[in-house]
Amino acid sequence: MITIVIAEAALETVPPELLGHPSVKKLAERKGKLPEETLLDISYHYAAMKDLRDWDRRGRPDITYITLLNLLERPLNKEGLLKVYVHTIGNFVIDISPEINLPKNYSRFLGLVEQLFQTGNVPPRGKPLMVLKKGKLEDVVKNIGHTKVVFLTEKGKAAKSSYFRGLVDGGGSPMFVIGGFQRGEFSRDNLSLAEDKVSVYSKPLDAWIVASMVAHEVERALKIIQ
Repeated sequence: MITIVIAEAALETVPPELLGHPSVKKLAERKGKLPEETLLDISYHYAAMKDLRDWDRRGRPDITYITLLNLLERPLNKEGLLKVYVHTIGNFVIDISPEINLPKNYSRFLGLVEQLFQTGNVPPRGKPLMVLKKGKLEDVVKNIGHTKVVFLTEKGKAAKSSYFRGLVDGGGSPMFVIGGFQRGEFSRDNLSLAEDKVSVYSKPLDAWIVASMVAHEVERALKIIQ
C-alpha cells in the first residue's frame, strides 16, 4: 500500500478573528450559513486575510481539491494500492476513502468539506467517505504503517525513476508527504519527520502536479502501467 499525505493543507474554516469582516459575512450570507461554518478562501477573503498570520499559506482549498481529484482517479487508486490523507494547517487529519467519488464541481466540494468540519463525517450517516479528526502530521506518521517517510520538496535531492522502484521493490510501502500550501516550505517540526527529502523537478510545482508525478512513477515501478 502506498500512502500519500497532503500536508499543512491550506484548508480551514474562517478563524474567529475574521468572522466579523464584511467579506466573510457576505459570502456566508450568500451560502446561507454562519460565518464560522464556511471555509477560508483567499479568492473571496483576501481583504480580510491580509493581516492574518501566514496569510499567504492559507485559504486555498482548491489546492487540496485538485490534488485529490488527480490522485483518486489514478490507476494506483483504481488498483486498490493507494491511501490518501489530508493534514491541515490547523492540525486536523482527514481520512479519505479510496472509494469516494469527489464532485467534479468545486462549489459542491467546498460544501462537503464545510459539512465535514461541522459533523466530522461525510456523509453524516452510513459508511463514511471522509472522516475528520484532530491530529498532527506526526500522528499520521506514527499511526500509519510505512517503510519510509519521503517528503517532496524542491530543496530535496533529485529523484529518478530508479529511486521510486527502490522504494516499492520487495513490497515496500512508502509514505509520500506533499505540501498542500501555495508558498514556502514545510514547518521545521514537520520536516524533521522526513527520512528522505526528494524533488521531482528543479523548480517549484503545484501540489497536484507533484502528486501526479509521484503516482505515475510508482505505477511504472509496480508495472501497473508501462
